[in-house]
Amino acid sequence: AAGVFVVLAWWGSCAPTPLRTRGYPFYFLQWTFLLTSRDWTATTYLQPHNGHPAMLTRLIYSVLLATLGLRSYLPYMAVLLALHATSAILIFELVRRRAGDLIGIATAALLLVIGAGWENLLWAFQMSFVGSVACGLGMLVALESSARWRMPIVAALLTASLMFSAIGLFFGLAAAVDLAATPERRKELVWLAPVAMVFVAWFLTFGLHSAQSTSASANSNLLALPLYTLWGLGASVAGLIGEGGWLGIPLLALGVWAVGHAWWRHGCDGLALGTAAGLVAFYLVTGVARGQIGYEQSGAGRYVYVGAVFWLILLGAAAGRLPWRGTWRPALVAFLFLACFNRGSVLVEFCATKADQMHRQMPDLEPLDAVRAHLFLNSRGARDPLV
Repeated sequence: AAGVFVVLAWWGSCAPTPLRTRGYPFYFLQWTFLLTSRDWTATTYLQPHNGHPAMLTRLIYSVLLATLGLRSYLPYMAVLLALHATSAILIFELVRRRAGDLIGIATAALLLVIGAGWENLLWAFQMSFVGSVACGLGMLVALESSARWRMPIVAALLTASLMFSAIGLFFGLAAAVDLAATPERRKELVWLAPVAMVFVAWFLTFGLHSAQSTSASANSNLLALPLYTLWGLGASVAGLIGEGGWLGIPLLALGVWAVGHAWWRHGCDGLALGTAAGLVAFYLVTGVARGQIGYEQSGAGRYVYVGAVFWLILLGAAAGRLPWRGTWRPALVAFLFLACFNRGSVLVEFCATKADQMHRQMPDLEPLDAVRAHLFLNSRGARDPLV
């Protein structure tokens, strides 16, 4: 995890003209935060961003802007990559309890270099999604613990996950299904009720207006929802080996068969059911909200990253039930090496593409910076919306 952190933060680009991730300019939706940050109030932190709660994301940006400013992109990338490394360590811990150290190491390695989830590794603004995943995985690890005070920790981590983005909803669903499916633990569901009530109150007060702005296309999105969901599920499982496109559909069938076969032979526990519910619900809800963009959008890197985390939990548990005799163990090591190599090459390719994109943005920003205080510049002039 430390090695991947250093590589992505310091030597993250293989472009012909070096532009490391630490030297990226601020990009796209980040400017929504940067240009308004001076006017933020306490209420601003409760406002949704693109339909998501963003309290902790705004707080992190507020602290970094107040202390380090915009002189370097590295601190912003460091937060993102620290959260990503934390997610890898937590998924190792979660899977190793169910399938052993070898499978735990495999799932952590696959998450660390998930090239298909490049948006969540190369764009600091995605700390919102990655933060939700890290807190959600921490919640599931705490939920599996036998510690006496685990449920207050579960509630706190779920709250933090939801304060990064709405991705926390699907980890909350996984936890609720896990507890509901375990008779002796159903009474612990009461710990999740306050979190749910606070989220509903926030949604009715602040998030409902944002949701209503996309409701006009919700009916048409329902027609595309089955394909959107299938494509997203396939893209996330294919992303585990650095693939995508139509290859995701047969790989989805293979993944469903592997998990289903393990459940049929050995049964499934509450966490497995909850993880499956969270995975499917993630693409269903995203499809209702974003389906108008097209079904292929469900294979975007930011969504592949989230889906892959759920898949790794499911497939890791299934792999732990394989009969490790004969060639199974060396075959797994060979497969893991090839998958990580392929995923790493995909990540290198996206690093180069991202660097090229940043190179093209910098000539737009530098002249703007040079002339913004010019004597003859009309400060009230209209701006070109395309730029």
